[in-house]
Amino acid sequence: MTNAWTLTGGETLLPDGFTDTDLHLAGGRITADRSDDAQSFDASRAWILPGIVDLHGDGFESIVQPRPGVHFPHALAYAEADAQMIANGITTGYHALTVSWEPGLRDIAISRALVASLNDIAPRLACDTRLNIRWETFAIDHVDEVIGWLAARPGDILSLNDHTTANRALDDDSAKLKRMAARMHLSPADAKREINRIWDRRTEVPAATDRICERATALGRPVMSHDDMTVEDRLTGRARNVTIAEFPMSADAAGAARDAGEQVVLGAPNALRGESHNGALCATQAIAAGLCTVLASDYYYPAPFHAVFRLHDAGVLPLAQGWALISANPAAAVGLQDRGTLAPGQRADLLVVDKQTRHIRAVFVNGRKVLDRG
Repeated sequence: MTNAWTLTGGETLLPDGFTDTDLHLAGGRITADRSDDAQSFDASRAWILPGIVDLHGDGFESIVQPRPGVHFPHALAYAEADAQMIANGITTGYHALTVSWEPGLRDIAISRALVASLNDIAPRLACDTRLNIRWETFAIDHVDEVIGWLAARPGDILSLNDHTTANRALDDDSAKLKRMAARMHLSPADAKREINRIWDRRTEVPAATDRICERATALGRPVMSHDDMTVEDRLTGRARNVTIAEFPMSADAAGAARDAGEQVVLGAPNALRGESHNGALCATQAIAAGLCTVLASDYYYPAPFHAVFRLHDAGVLPLAQGWALISANPAAAVGLQDRGTLAPGQRADLLVVDKQTRHIRAVFVNGRKVLDRG
């Protein structure tokens, strides 16, 4: 089947706003003119929107292990995640792969297997699937391995995470420690002992962080900070060439990033629900204040698509501006200059969305129709 298409009758979101115009696709790209062999796709009464670029998708973990101790084959999990992402309009997705010192779900052996499996299955996935490598700063022994992955997989990005410091303060009977222990396949008491064991190596963390940031930057990989609490946290990250603030916990930290022209990523579930599930920075308020430029699916793949419509309905951002939070801005944040907008020469990644029902009618990735709901 040809991958040349002309979408007719729709309202297309171009870089300067919505326009009633046909959109032409050929050779995996958006073109100025219709190809001689183009098929027609009727997009009447629909919006034609750029495909969603999702920089942080944790939902994959719950597909690999939907219950503690229940682990599914990685190729199957990737295929299922692919189906969910495409169904929700995500055409470029970064699975959040945690590299940790923990045993259990986040054991380094599982991370290695997930990388190897993605290398094998990626060409067969509809979504352009990459990795957001979430390196836990206390995973000191795995720095060289992560650098090797970044060197071998040029599409991936790096995120710096420190959950160990906060987890060390958890009470033995806290719900969070119990969830962490289940993930580690340990009792809460044994999980706490593991936390204390790795905490004893805290003096090694700064040098390891400096090194991984230096090498990632040399490789041209974008680096994100995760859960910045303060302006000082952002300044520390910036000194290491960490140029994207991912899930900052305070308006001050987000403001420090925006004042420097840096992109700020918050959770789309937060924006969809109207509040953070853990009392962190409210995404809706941050967007209204100009403190958030990117929304990511976090733990729920449907969230980016629906969050933008919620923001539109609530009068926070009109649809054209809101859509940039999940398309143009995330693409720009990680240097994907070939997507995120619908302009000649760009990758033909796009959605056709019914105006009345707001259901996704069709999804095109790299010019190929991968979903058609009739």
